Amino acid sequence: MTQENQKISGIEPEKGAPTPNEAEELRRAENEAKGVYDEPHEIDFSARPAKKEEAKADEKPALSSEPSEDGVDRAAEEELQKDILQNWKMTLTILTAASVLMSLSYTMLIPFLPMYLLDELKVAQEDVNLWSGLVFSISFLISGVMAPIWGAMADKKSKKLMAVRAAVLLAVSYGLGGIVQNEWQLLAVRAFQGFAAGLWPACLAIISSSVPKDKLGFSLGTMQSGMTAGGVLGPLLGGLLAEGFGMRATFFLGSAALFIISLMIIFKVREPKKKKVVKSGAPRPKTNLLKVPVVQRMLITAGVVQMTILLLQPILPLYVGELQGSMDRLVLVSGILFSVVGLSGVIASPLWGIAGQKWGYRPVLYIALLGSAVFGMVQAIPDTIVPFGAWRFVGGLAFAGIFPAINAVLTHSTGPEDRGRIFGLSYAAQQVGSVIGPIAGGMFAMWFSIKFVVFLAGFILLPMVVWLYLKRPHVEPNMSGVSTRL
Repeated sequence: MTQENQKISGIEPEKGAPTPNEAEELRRAENEAKGVYDEPHEIDFSARPAKKEEAKADEKPALSSEPSEDGVDRAAEEELQKDILQNWKMTLTILTAASVLMSLSYTMLIPFLPMYLLDELKVAQEDVNLWSGLVFSISFLISGVMAPIWGAMADKKSKKLMAVRAAVLLAVSYGLGGIVQNEWQLLAVRAFQGFAAGLWPACLAIISSSVPKDKLGFSLGTMQSGMTAGGVLGPLLGGLLAEGFGMRATFFLGSAALFIISLMIIFKVREPKKKKVVKSGAPRPKTNLLKVPVVQRMLITAGVVQMTILLLQPILPLYVGELQGSMDRLVLVSGILFSVVGLSGVIASPLWGIAGQKWGYRPVLYIALLGSAVFGMVQAIPDTIVPFGAWRFVGGLAFAGIFPAINAVLTHSTGPEDRGRIFGLSYAAQQVGSVIGPIAGGMFAMWFSIKFVVFLAGFILLPMVVWLYLKRPHVEPNMSGVSTRL
């Protein structure tokens, strides 16, 4: 019955019963919900997708994972920085300890290779100089070739993996050095050491990616102090061991130290995850680092500075003999003069790193080079041991700032994905200097005098300072992605 009929018959309509118009609207609504329409109807297809988009928006995490203009996932970048802040102190501690052991194991062996050839391998006295030059040079040459290759593999695979590789292979090579029976076998072992080398640049690559940017200078300076400390202790420990147990025991101890380094890196060093780069469009071409002007200048500087070190180092004991007028206690006095430079480096390296963070790494590099040049030339003036040793200590304070500044400039001038390659190239440049230095030093000492070589080692750094200052960039792109003072 309709509502009107109910009224006519005297029956009150049911409360809530729909009117005819309301019923018709309900029917149409039900049909539309089923997709059935009484007349042609335009369907809005954007309604449902809009709801899906709203649902997706609700599901988005708090940290946006959308790539920035440079293609870096910002959420992953924030996680990376958080990871660095949590672990950088442990990483720095372990790698500094590794630096001490690395330098210790090297310097307690290498200065005594001529004695090893003469006493243990029974090389004739007249042939020792020739074989000493060969076993020194072969390692430098091969490591100079291999360093960029290992560096590129560190960027592609893992910096930590390359550090462990170098530590293990060097440990094996040191062990083999302790069992060789003739000079040819020692030459082969030194060639293998050159192939295995790359531990120091791998550690630099790890630390440059594992510390906050405002701690980079301090961290590089601290690691350099570790290397210097090992260089101070190594010759003293090596001399004592050789005196008490023979040179072969020194090789075995060096091998054990490198195995310890490998275990420390495996279990205690945590390499930060690589930045997640969202690919868009064509792949980014690989940077040719050798075409970057600042990289060119820093590599040349590293090679020249290393050359000046090796100009004097092999002939320093002979100069000590000239200054004291006899060959008495020559090994002991030479070891002390080597150690005073290392001691000043331990003191000054972290301070130079902090200065670089505060004032900029380029000014620090200029000042350190200038101080090394001046105090290096001054060392040619004294005619007795004590003032010569005092000036070597002062010169070491200046010299300690050079390599941390070079490494910091290289770090800030290249992207994180190129750290292994850039430190591999730096190591290769230094090996070139290590080959040229002893040869040039010996020739100049023969043509002129050792005092002239002492003066020359400092003088060479003067034009380097002028050249770097004149070539300084007013504005140079910072490829590290972090605003910093260079």
